[in-house]
Amino acid sequence: MGDLVIGARSGAGEPEGAGGRTARSAESAGPSDPVEDTAAQSAEDRSGADDRPHAAADEDTSAEAPDRDRKQRSFWKELPILIGIALILALVIKTFFVQAFSIPSESMQDTLQVGDRVLVDKLTPWFGSEPERGDVVVFHDPGGWLSDEPTQQSNNSFVRGVQDVLSFVGLMPSANEKDLIKRVIAVGGDTVECEGEGPVKVNGIALDEPYVFPGNTPCGTKQFGPVHVPDGRIWVMGDHRADSLDSRYHMDQPGGGTVPVSDVVGRAFVVAWPLNRWATLPVPATFDQKGLAAAVPFAPPVAGAVGAVALLPLARWVRRRGRS
Repeated sequence: MGDLVIGARSGAGEPEGAGGRTARSAESAGPSDPVEDTAAQSAEDRSGADDRPHAAADEDTSAEAPDRDRKQRSFWKELPILIGIALILALVIKTFFVQAFSIPSESMQDTLQVGDRVLVDKLTPWFGSEPERGDVVVFHDPGGWLSDEPTQQSNNSFVRGVQDVLSFVGLMPSANEKDLIKRVIAVGGDTVECEGEGPVKVNGIALDEPYVFPGNTPCGTKQFGPVHVPDGRIWVMGDHRADSLDSRYHMDQPGGGTVPVSDVVGRAFVVAWPLNRWATLPVPATFDQKGLAAAVPFAPPVAGAVGAVALLPLARWVRRRGRS
């Protein structure tokens, strides 16, 4: 019995029987169980790892959707505010800076054509600037100049409404405003006249007017003068002298055909539309002639020299503005 025990301990000299094989199989199988468990756990870990990105992506997608909804709602809430700000800015620009006007007639040809859109400077009059000779200006009807002119409005009520809104904010010329556009020929204190076929004379100086419509004479079909222009008023004429009801044709009305400076809306400085007719509207060189300005009251030599030096920078600035 002892040999059996010793043999069993040593494992030597014992014949291989079913029991021995079974024992060894059991022993050899024992260590393999942790390997299988480890493999199973690795498979589970990989499965869990694969599921986590999908779960994270789902969470990101669900988080982005409310953000997009909030951004869309925010845009539609802000849009009316942005439109309101744009309209207010347009109204301010129209009121104080620049306004567009449409040319309705042939009275300023060839400088301006029917349908042209001009931009008018409304800022400088706020600082005391007054129209100068040669300026193309827009002014309100002084009274009776456009009494027979019908307003040009669309027959479509919707179109009229849109036009009224756009003209109110300055994005479109108004069909209700009775404004005119002419060239300033003489200012307060000047004497202007035109005999026969011309030329027009201001303070005795003949004007060279290359802007007059081809085939027209400077006097057109109506000679006039001499006319003394009162202070605070201007004498205006259209470039198409034969087709312009300007100061010449209203000499029987209050003011003798002159226009109050207070009725001037501003100076047209550029043709903005159509694009193929884009051009500036400078003061013609003929109005730079020496001696054209009306005589000024006499001043003592010293006082006159001091005044001239003091006003020289201002005069230069005004001339540059007129040339712009």
